[in-house]
Amino acid sequence: MEFLTGVKEKETLEIREILEGDYEGKEVKLYGAVHNIRDMGDVAFVILRRREGLVQCVYEKGKTHFALKELKEESAVEVSGMVAKEERAPQGFELRLSEIRVLSEPAEVLPLAINKWKMNTSLETKLALRPISLRNVRERAKFKIQEGIVRGFREFLFSQGFTEIRTPKIVSRGAEGGANVFKLNYFNKRAELGQSPQFYKQTMVGVYDRVFEAAPVFRAEKHNTTRHLNEYISLDFEMGYIDGFEDVMAMETGFLQYTMGLLKREYLKELELLGVTLPEIDRIPQVRFDKAKELVSEKYNRKIRNPFDLEPEEEMLIGRYFKEEYDSDFVFVTHYPSKKRPFYAMDDPEDNRFTLSFDLLYKGLEITTGGQRIHNYEAILEKMAGRGMDPEDIRDYLMIFKYGMPPHGGLGIGLERLTMRLLDEQNVRETTMFPRDVTRLEP
Repeated sequence: MEFLTGVKEKETLEIREILEGDYEGKEVKLYGAVHNIRDMGDVAFVILRRREGLVQCVYEKGKTHFALKELKEESAVEVSGMVAKEERAPQGFELRLSEIRVLSEPAEVLPLAINKWKMNTSLETKLALRPISLRNVRERAKFKIQEGIVRGFREFLFSQGFTEIRTPKIVSRGAEGGANVFKLNYFNKRAELGQSPQFYKQTMVGVYDRVFEAAPVFRAEKHNTTRHLNEYISLDFEMGYIDGFEDVMAMETGFLQYTMGLLKREYLKELELLGVTLPEIDRIPQVRFDKAKELVSEKYNRKIRNPFDLEPEEEMLIGRYFKEEYDSDFVFVTHYPSKKRPFYAMDDPEDNRFTLSFDLLYKGLEITTGGQRIHNYEAILEKMAGRGMDPEDIRDYLMIFKYGMPPHGGLGIGLERLTMRLLDEQNVRETTMFPRDVTRLEP
């Protein structure tokens, strides 16, 4: 009888282990994919691609026991060789090969030159060949940074006493309402893909006080723009016992500060690879919705056309205004009109035409929507009645208010949009591993 007792120790090393250990002049083994082969005649450079980065290996005719002509790019290999210091190599060392063992090899030549520093191809081609294009080191770096954002979100909220939850994505009714829902047949019942975990995260505030989730949401919007997706990752949190919606904005500010510090400490290699400069977030200005419209109208001579919402051009101008006036890439726009916010948004007690809600703009793009929620049962019924809504349609959700809820609020952050702005990309699909939009369901 054999038993498994834990992770099996391998003979092969990680890049980190070589960098941290005393391996110079010693024989080691590495796994990797053949990223590039530069044949110089008697000597060739074989570049291996690993999850941690690239490793330069030196093939020498007569010393390496393998026929170089049999080696193909994108083959998975195990190599053996002596570690030698080489400051010009990607990791500061190279491997002088003694043996190469091919584990698998491609059936065809790659359709993309992924070993180039920058792939000279269109976004459409990169997305159509996504399983291959993601192997490019710059493409990979984008999503390592995105990993760092999600990691920062999780670590920071854990430090603030939040509990991570999992909520259903097949629901009977969308939290936001409206027509932008994907409908489906659920065993002969009408169902939808969730637009937001809103109802469930509010429910869980009554259980854990502070909760968060990083998960997909779905919007059946027919926009085919550089900023819209039909499936994206939403970083959501909801917190109870707040004094006001400013507590929610402050928590998001803390998350951004923590995350930028984490990226600087542990993702510096990827930041440098992509030439990213992290924003300063010592403080984030806030401005009322109506005041923001006035400011950009006056400074940039733009007529206010829609008093109830921000047009994309207005968002860009608001971002520009606060960059020019306060040197801030971020700005909280608060007190959005009640008619443009969901029924659960708490109205401003001083003027019920507006809500205690906000958007966070980053370089002129909305990346967050949040605010304080109604927590009083009679108050939410009254607001629903004013909008012609039937309480029976969401009776399970209303149960939480009927049996008592603390003052609470929360937000949702669009992960891909935040990454897009951080990396100065111009299209949100550049920062989405496998985008889903009005024209794309594959790969």
